[in-house]
Amino acid sequence: MARLITGLDAARVRENAARIREEIGGAELLAAVKYVPVEELEVLAEAGVTLLGENRAQDLAAKAQAHPGTFRWHFIGQLQSRKVKDLLPYVELIHSVASDSALRQLERHGTPETEVLVEVNVSGEEGKAGIAPSELGVFIERCPVTVAGLMTMPPFATDPEESRPYFAALRELAREHDLRHLSMGTSQDYRVAVQEGATIVRIGTSLYE
Repeated sequence: MARLITGLDAARVRENAARIREEIGGAELLAAVKYVPVEELEVLAEAGVTLLGENRAQDLAAKAQAHPGTFRWHFIGQLQSRKVKDLLPYVELIHSVASDSALRQLERHGTPETEVLVEVNVSGEEGKAGIAPSELGVFIERCPVTVAGLMTMPPFATDPEESRPYFAALRELAREHDLRHLSMGTSQDYRVAVQEGATIVRIGTSLYE
């Protein structure tokens, strides 16, 4: 089990955020806070980091309730359809819509203004979450809310360059479907992701160390 990130220093986070923002240009820096306890979040606000991404619906709701109006929230974890209703009051974007059951819940609880990203399994890894690229068009047509873009997680690799083909493929899919957002890239490979068109990068370790 990964340890919680505690003892954050606002000056250090601010310095890291400034460096990352310079590297990513116009893309948005999203702080991944899965392992950041609720009591540490005020340090992020002090450091000027206000776009946060949480992997667990229950934790997102608790953190958002503890800091009302302070942060913008995105859901970046694997989406359970039964959690859609719980997430919608707090998030401006869900990054991981990839199932028929999620679409049904979005139809029940979303509005035409609700925005989501569709998760795409660009690599074709068996057992990995995401829509197959060949099924993306039909899935988007069936989505009852606004599809603002796409998200992917490339296969694990120690060399960021190995992620480039997957990021490029997602960019082409977004272009084909006229979608504006690309959520791709983490601490390990965000520089490559931005070169391939990422508009949102999900950063954890590089922001906090």
